[in-house]
Amino acid sequence: MACDGSACRWLLNKTNPEYVGYIARLAAVSPTCAQVLINRGLKTSERIDAFLNPRLDKLSDPFALPGMQKAVERIRAAKRQGERVLIHGDYDADGVTATAIMVEALRSLGIDVHYFVPHRLDHGYGFGAPGVARAREVGARLIVTVDCGITSFDAVASARALGIEVVVTDHHEPLRPGEDNGGGALLPEAAAVINPKLPGAPAEAVSLAGAGVAFMVARALFDGNMDDVHRFLDLAALGTSADVVPVVDDNRVILKEGITLIRRGERTGIRALRDAAGIRPDSFRMSSLHFALIPRLNAAGRIADATDVVRLLTTEDEAEAEELAEWLNGCNLRRQEIEEGVYQEALGSLNTMDSIPDALVLASPGWHLGVVGIVAAKLAERFFRPAFVLTVEDGVAKGSGRSIPAFDMHHGLSRCSELLTRFGGHKQAAGLALASGHIERFRTMMGELVRAELSPDDFLPLLRLDAAVNLSDLSTSLVDELSRLEPFGNGNDEPVLGARGLEVVQPKVVGNNHLKMKLRQNGRRVDSIGFDFGGLLGELEERSVIDAAFSPAINEWDGSRFLQLHLKAIRLSE
Repeated sequence: MACDGSACRWLLNKTNPEYVGYIARLAAVSPTCAQVLINRGLKTSERIDAFLNPRLDKLSDPFALPGMQKAVERIRAAKRQGERVLIHGDYDADGVTATAIMVEALRSLGIDVHYFVPHRLDHGYGFGAPGVARAREVGARLIVTVDCGITSFDAVASARALGIEVVVTDHHEPLRPGEDNGGGALLPEAAAVINPKLPGAPAEAVSLAGAGVAFMVARALFDGNMDDVHRFLDLAALGTSADVVPVVDDNRVILKEGITLIRRGERTGIRALRDAAGIRPDSFRMSSLHFALIPRLNAAGRIADATDVVRLLTTEDEAEAEELAEWLNGCNLRRQEIEEGVYQEALGSLNTMDSIPDALVLASPGWHLGVVGIVAAKLAERFFRPAFVLTVEDGVAKGSGRSIPAFDMHHGLSRCSELLTRFGGHKQAAGLALASGHIERFRTMMGELVRAELSPDDFLPLLRLDAAVNLSDLSTSLVDELSRLEPFGNGNDEPVLGARGLEVVQPKVVGNNHLKMKLRQNGRRVDSIGFDFGGLLGELEERSVIDAAFSPAINEWDGSRFLQLHLKAIRLSE
């Protein structure tokens, strides 16, 4: 985020120095790292150890999830009775990885398994009539949903009427119609419902993604024997990372272990996808998931059919994996072209307005349903306000919304439910559908909700600084120390440090609009780079004095290893 100080709020987390010293001694880390641990809410030796050393034996008990015992008994009954089972997935990266986990787990138990991944345009989101029809077509007596189904009341009832039982495994928010007067969640009448957001779930499992829930079911089916399910951790890590759930507790263990398997290339399909994306094993990073693998896994579900993604993730045939990986490469390129076209049209619509509304609600015929979620995310990031992007066809508007931290999008949509024919999702992302004639009223209602719930400051990005430092506090050993906090992500952001009164030395633009310069303080000079910060060069001169927010990193170049600051924001010092 290129920030000049007025475009975002800087918030420095401060703690009593004596307490910082206590945590530093307790964890055997530097005061800077201790402050970061405190900011993560880690204040006991047990919690610090669990965070810095995530281990498989620290995963929560899968049978502690409500509904797990019933689900396992029903799936095992299918095996005993020789029943065919249909796994019903979803078309995004979390959904296809969850599908692959469940398919492989049940096949390993000797169960006759088929799977169905809905087509975004033909079938729509979630477990519905097409999934029930598919189960009937293949002769399944049991449907197991993954990453969907928690609000699929009609589909579950329809399946039951046909003599097909359903086990729901999901992580999306359940309906809570009586929440304001003490009522609980409204659940479909399935043979079992597993969702970590239901009361009674272990605190460590509450933020599991769909793939994480599927992994827990696999663990339970194998009585917790990690040797039988360890191979699913790469899939669980991909789904967890893709769904941007908090990187804490069970998710942290899943990611730590799963990324190791991905880096090793243990799974044929993931290895082929990594190679097709041009990622060398020795250069694989957490960012490789977000910028290379996950967009390709998502691409098929956005503009094609995601069924073959499950085939890629479960195949052991090298040639098949290479062919499917190249196909996903092509899907991703096409997705990028479509997305950019919709994004530019959306920007054009905003440019015709006198001012930017508090909630962005943009709709147009012809916008591809598969990319509206990405476009909404880009608009929410650029204008820092909730954004909804809808495509209109045959009198129906369908699309996605993305929010900002201060606004609970799922709650906001529930307040507008009388206008909507369908909605679901999370606090920060949701899908929705409504009659096109209601778009203007929806735009007005959502704008009123946002204005009522947010303050002016909420429309400015908040830059949280973990600690204030001097350049003399920075070293490669500190970077190594902070790396123990990986993997980073939602709920465990990469640490950002701040320093005041830094003298700019040799500022210049390099590469694709990157700002490179030395920063000097009390005789110490450190190399720094701000990616996509080139537009700020005009505000800087040799010996300008700035404040900087940055993440310290190690740059390896031509055999040497040196400290470099990755700039997050800069502003002229007061």
